[in-house]
Amino acid sequence: MSLFGGSRDISLFSHLNKEIINDIIQQEVGYYKFVTEKNVTNLYGEALDKVYYEPVRMACLLKREDQAWSDDDFGPDVNQSINLAFFKESLQDINLFPEVGDYVLWINNFYEISDRVENQFVVGKDPDYSISTPTRDFGSSLSIICNAHVSRVEKLNLIPFRSGKYPRTNIAQGKTKNPINY
Repeated sequence: MSLFGGSRDISLFSHLNKEIINDIIQQEVGYYKFVTEKNVTNLYGEALDKVYYEPVRMACLLKREDQAWSDDDFGPDVNQSINLAFFKESLQDINLFPEVGDYVLWINNFYEISDRVENQFVVGKDPDYSISTPTRDFGSSLSIICNAHVSRVEKLNLIPFRSGKYPRTNIAQGKTKNPINY
C-alpha cells in the first residue's frame, strides 16, 4: 500500500490546483470546439465550411514561444506556438474534451490545437489502468496539455470588425457554462 497519492492527497492537489489556476493566475482563453455532426464533408472527407460551438472561457496555464517570421513568394508571414495546460477536472465539469483541430482564442489570435498530451500522473500512477485492485485508489491524472500554433482567422469564417471584435457567424448553438460575451 502506498503512503502518498491516496484519495485525500488527490483531493488536496485538486483543490490547490483549482484555486491557483482560477483565482491566482487567472489566465483565460476562448475555446472553440469543433462540431463533427454538423459539418458537411466532400468526397475526400474534408469539410470546407467548418462549424464550431460557441466559445467557452477556460482557465489554463499558458506558455508561449517567440514569434518567428518567414518570407516567401507570397510575402512575410508570422508563426507562433503556444502550450496550454488545462486542469482536467474543470474540463470534465463542462464536458469538454480537447481534440486536434479545435481552436483557442488568445490575445486576438486564433491558435489551432495540433496535439494533446495526457501523461502527467500524481505519484506516477493512473488509477484507470491499475493492474492490482488495492492500488486502484492511488494516483490520478490532473492535467491535459495541448500544443497549438497560430492559424488564419479565415479558417474559422470569422471576420474581425474594425474594433477588433469578431461576429458570431457559422457557430453552432450549444450548452456552455462560461460563454464569451462579445
